[in-house]
Amino acid sequence: MNPLDSTRALMDGLGTGADVCLKCGSRSIGLCAPLDMAALDDMAGESERHTLDVREAVFHQGDPARHVYTLTEGMARLTRVLPDGRQSVIGFRFAGDILGFTPAAEHAFGAEMLTRGTVCRLDRRRLEQMFRRYPVLERRFLDLCMKELAASQDHILALGRFSAEERVAAFLVSLAEAQECRNHVGPVFDLPATRADIGEFLGLTLETVSRAISAFRKRGWIRLHGHSGIELIDRAALIGLGNGDGADAA
Repeated sequence: MNPLDSTRALMDGLGTGADVCLKCGSRSIGLCAPLDMAALDDMAGESERHTLDVREAVFHQGDPARHVYTLTEGMARLTRVLPDGRQSVIGFRFAGDILGFTPAAEHAFGAEMLTRGTVCRLDRRRLEQMFRRYPVLERRFLDLCMKELAASQDHILALGRFSAEERVAAFLVSLAEAQECRNHVGPVFDLPATRADIGEFLGLTLETVSRAISAFRKRGWIRLHGHSGIELIDRAALIGLGNGDGADAA
């Protein structure tokens, strides 16, 4: 049985719903950030929490879009399967990010965990009721949608105008910034995505991503730690390149 159809995880020993929400990755930067304790308790009462393993699907492309998910812990990737069977990574999501909200009847893409993590699942109709009950929640949701739209526009610009090294540099900086605003203190940041994942997202081949990362290492801009850790030694150089200030040196 799919774990997302299992019994909700707010069980004995976890305290009240609001107590659980206070420890959630969405509390400070996600959808629930503006809610007070009473509203948090109400939201928790309408939601279900589920723990997922690495590479486990949150939902699949084509699944009925009956629920909205908040990633409360971990990192996920969004994927789209083309009609010819090719799969493309179209985004990455972190704790506090919303997954799966769409006016369509089915999900247009899939979401899969890159790390072990937790999601908070809420019926879409119940979320719409929560919007009416708490207007501040709806305003917060619109703000998050606008931020995602702006990020998507920046990504489209990068795909159309930036060199390979510029795209990889911008990605690494954005990865660090996403973790820092979620209270992750460096200098080593998590990089669970494979180079193939990164390449699909940036419109590059795996080999091109590998060359760019190797070039950054040789210049002393980054240091790799194991299979999934990265340290940005010269962030200023990466930011400058990722902003389009430099040329592709690969």
